[in-house]
Amino acid sequence: MEAARPNSTDFVLLGLIAPPMPPGLIFMVVFSIFVVAVVANVVMVLLIRVDPRLNTPMYFLLSQLSILDTVYICVTVPKLLQDLLSEQRTISFLGCALQIFLYLTLMGAEFFLLGLMAYDRYVAVCSPLRYPALMNRRVCLCMVLGSWLGGSLDGFMLTPVTMSFPYCASREINHFFCEIPAVLRLSCTDTSLYEALMYACCILMLLAPVSIIATSYARILLTVHRMTSAEGRRRAWATCSSHVLVVSIFYGAAFYTNVLPQSYHTPERDKLVSAFYTILTPMLNPLIYSLRNRDVAAALRRALGRCASPQRVRARPHPGEARRGTAAR
Repeated sequence: MEAARPNSTDFVLLGLIAPPMPPGLIFMVVFSIFVVAVVANVVMVLLIRVDPRLNTPMYFLLSQLSILDTVYICVTVPKLLQDLLSEQRTISFLGCALQIFLYLTLMGAEFFLLGLMAYDRYVAVCSPLRYPALMNRRVCLCMVLGSWLGGSLDGFMLTPVTMSFPYCASREINHFFCEIPAVLRLSCTDTSLYEALMYACCILMLLAPVSIIATSYARILLTVHRMTSAEGRRRAWATCSSHVLVVSIFYGAAFYTNVLPQSYHTPERDKLVSAFYTILTPMLNPLIYSLRNRDVAAALRRALGRCASPQRVRARPHPGEARRGTAAR
């Protein structure tokens, strides 16, 4: 029997790595990273939710970052895993549009949230006495809603325009998900003007959070430099180091994808960089915060201790039962 052909409006995703690499090995690696990322982010959200010592603005924002990362990795990786086990790697026109919209929204929201988390660190280090007033619950909620709104604007602006181009050439996308530059290569019309406008839009979108991050950490460095206490400097650095590392990883990959001109890009390099910030970064973020942050590590130990305590209580015999057992002997 003849194999079922994909619909003429469907796209075909060529995948992450060229065929010589065994798909079973790629599947195991990506699936392991996916499981670790989802579990680590869900654990981070639950820890911050249940541990009263983590009920602070910093950890509330961190829980929102974990929620973003969980949804972010679920946009691309399940489809990639399915394609690794299937001979037909098709994605519908609507599915491709939805993937582009969610990817842009979540990436944009993470840009803004990381920038606002830098402001939170600035207030904590430079104005600790005013921190509860400046970073109250209402301000934190506005930060989160603003991040989602900023990211969704990017998705609403770019997705309809991208999908409105005629795709009359090959339907094979040389990527493992519908990333805009890879999709635009299939268009049979000139997209150079749109790509230039999209490039300018990405620069403007990055400019706001990068400005907040640069200004916040410049003020933090000045404040730390003026500190006379070594303990105060150590605590300030411990407060900011995890965020600095996460920002460096995420913005470094985003800078390559959204800022460098197309002359620096190749399809294979683009796929590797995209895999880094769509697959690896959601796994690294909670691990960085849990391993480098004493409060999160302590909360995790307390949670594990509470889970282990009922087991020990159930395993220990009741004193009355132990005496009756001894008398019977």
